[in-house]
Amino acid sequence: MGSTQASGRSAEALALRHLQQQGLRLLTQNWLCRRGELDLVMLDGDTVVFVEVRYRRHSAWGGALESVDARKRAKLATAAQLFLQKEARWARYPCRFDVVAINDDGRSPPRLNWVQNAFDT
Repeated sequence: MGSTQASGRSAEALALRHLQQQGLRLLTQNWLCRRGELDLVMLDGDTVVFVEVRYRRHSAWGGALESVDARKRAKLATAAQLFLQKEARWARYPCRFDVVAINDDGRSPPRLNWVQNAFDT
């Protein structure tokens, strides 16, 4: 993933590979609803994990992790609730919100920061 071609989709692919290497299983990717999108929904043991992938080419204007503000967290929480309503088999499981922040400042590979339980709803 070179710094010129890097995009949100390739960042998601990088995050997905990393999380799968850590033992998480993919439930769905880019789940869309009228209130937003969930980048990755994964299973970590018996916990449903809603993963927001944030990519930043330069950290000068704030890093990828800082870009998940209160408004974004509220949208993610709403999308997660809708996911659990539609995919009722997962509604009984514990849930958490993780953020995978990828800062591509020209290094190869880009720096990846996986924050588990990044915020509560």
